[in-house]
Formats: sequence, C-alpha cells, structure tokens
Amino acid sequence: MSENTTDNATLGQENVPAMPLAINLQYTKDLSFEVPAGASIFATLRSAPQISVNIDVQANRLEEDQAVYEVALAVRAEAAEPPAQEGGQAGRTVFITELTYAAVVTLNNPPQELIEPILLVEVPRLIFPYVRSIVSDVTRDGGFPPVVLQPIDFVALWQAKRAQQFPEPAGEA
Repeated sequence: MSENTTDNATLGQENVPAMPLAINLQYTKDLSFEVPAGASIFATLRSAPQISVNIDVQANRLEEDQAVYEVALAVRAEAAEPPAQEGGQAGRTVFITELTYAAVVTLNNPPQELIEPILLVEVPRLIFPYVRSIVSDVTRDGGFPPVVLQPIDFVALWQAKRAQQFPEPAGEA
C-alpha cells in the first residue's frame, strides 16, 4: 500500500498568499418583523404585494490598536398592497422586515488600499447567503410567501456609497 500524503507543493500552491481576512464570528444583530394591519391584511390582500428592498453596509473598527472590525449588512424589506388602479398610490403596508446581520473580522496586514473593499465588498458577499436565508425564513414564517433576495452587486453598492461621500469635483473635460 502506498501512503497518501499531500502538501501545498504537490497541489501547486507553494506561492499562494495567506488570506488577508479571517471571519471570527457572525451573528444576528437586530431582527424585526411586523404586520402593521394585523390579521385583516390576510383577509383583504387580493394579489401579490409590491416589495421594496433597501440595503446598507457599515464597517467599524472595534479596537483602535487592532485590525478587528464589525461589518454589518442591514436589509429592510417592505411589502405594500398593489395600487387599486394602474399608476395609483400603493395601498396599506402588508409587512416590514428589518435585519442587521454582522460579522466580526480580523484583517491580516492587507495593503491599505484593499481594506475598504475587503470590508465593504468581500465580507458582505460572504455573509449575504445567511442574510438571504433569514429574510426568506422570517417572511415565510410570518405567513407570507418568502422574500428571496436577488444577488447584490456589492462593488456597485460600495462605489455608489463612495460617490456620495466623495463627489467628483466639477471640472473641465
């Protein structure tokens, strides 16, 4: 019998750099589900509600002298009765769910220019499947069809957030 051993060299990974990110833990920081109209909404809702979703990502350093951060992905999904007539105003609020899901991460000496994209793009990308599952379960358990969040382009979200914080100066083209 031959002994089966593998090491990084045989896998062709001798020069693979260490991951600059370690997820220490993940947790539900805040979760809310409400049906403002109560039971009457179930008796009067005649068609699928219109659902709007807002998403935000925040990152905060936990200790000044360490590269440990909390990254929070906040999702608010609100469903409203469809308008009575085409182009009309939406009806009553059917349900509101709010979730803030967080991860505590440690960065292992990444280049300075990669810290922000790691915290605001990569970490949210890694925890998004958990957020998606929780929102789906909560809305289903609340008596409605599950809200299944579509994939999110966290790069575009990060770039839009940067554009709001640092608007391009008006200049000559």
